[in-house]
Amino acid sequence: MIEPSARVQALPGYPLAEIPSIKRRLIQAGVDVIDLGAGDNEAPPPAPVVEALREAVRDPALSKYGFQQGLLQFRQAVSRYLERRFGLRFDPVSETLPLIGSKEGLAHLPLAVADPGDVCIVPEPGYQAYLGGTLLAACEPHVVPLRQEQRFLLELDEVPPAVLSRAKVAFVNYPNNPTAAVAPRDYLERTVAACRRYGILLGYDNAYCDLTFGGYVAPSIFEIPGARDVAVEFFSLSKTFSMTGWRLGWAVGRPDLIAALTKVKSYVDTGPFLALQQAAVVALDRAEEFVAPIKATLQERRDACVDSLVGAGFPVRRPEAAMYLWVPLPPGVASLPFCRRALEEEGVAVLGGAAFGPAGEGYFRIALTAGPARLREAVTRLARALARVREEQLAPAS
Repeated sequence: MIEPSARVQALPGYPLAEIPSIKRRLIQAGVDVIDLGAGDNEAPPPAPVVEALREAVRDPALSKYGFQQGLLQFRQAVSRYLERRFGLRFDPVSETLPLIGSKEGLAHLPLAVADPGDVCIVPEPGYQAYLGGTLLAACEPHVVPLRQEQRFLLELDEVPPAVLSRAKVAFVNYPNNPTAAVAPRDYLERTVAACRRYGILLGYDNAYCDLTFGGYVAPSIFEIPGARDVAVEFFSLSKTFSMTGWRLGWAVGRPDLIAALTKVKSYVDTGPFLALQQAAVVALDRAEEFVAPIKATLQERRDACVDSLVGAGFPVRRPEAAMYLWVPLPPGVASLPFCRRALEEEGVAVLGGAAFGPAGEGYFRIALTAGPARLREAVTRLARALARVREEQLAPAS
């Protein structure tokens, strides 16, 4: 009998896998569903970017294979964006790489630099691409729980030296999904120093760097001295420009590391659609203009949702970045059953913290993908669902 490989069998279930089918069934039954599960903003992409894509698809040359070289204009726009945004210069040809969304680049990273049996350091809760890429590369994941008392920071200095000496990759993500935590500069300096000391490649996921509030500015890892020796940084147009389905991002780093990732990708894909890359030039060159209203919208939603949650008794903090709220549950309330009930009984889709790994238990994630009124309504329904769970817990056994 042909069976899935051991690598595939080792993969945990994906957090969002069952929500679409349940949501579809509920909608067909007439339920008003508020979907705050996936981080997929309902706002359209910027109109000038859509128009640029409309023009690009009419050019037959942009329907050809892009391969990994991609469109030089896109790489140059990436370089201009990085210089404006962070004051950093990267060669558009040798130090940047177009990706089919940052997710695939992150998942392919262990294949580029690690061998079977090597260790990859993975945060938990965390984006499943880190663990998935590690397991599919036949590497050994060393999972580091992220704790609120440590500000949800992955501290490499607390990983056993025996593990660090075997590690080839460490995945770090700030602003963070799902916790919305941010990383102070001294933390980034410690992390770079540890990677240099042990020869670990730092896969720095910076997909949410432009979604920040209240004056906070998220840095690039390459603002830290020495980071160019040990890091590859990943960016995405998905959240920043409401272009999730376009599947376009990029990696940046020193030439030999970019070349290794390029070689892996040469065997598994032929690069992003060139017309998308052409349209993305407009997005990147006008990023400041396009991002400002998206940030303002998300901040309004954050404030409305946090205020409602606190008023309903959920002790959630007000994050400085990202598009998520990481909401604590009362002790003894399991996240996955609670979220399943919230969806089935109240028509609200949120993600249970345990879907991001056991260390995420005790929380659920809200994606700020609806307007303030819908978010307030969602909180009202979530509070009802939680009240029923608590009542059942307190009810005497018959």
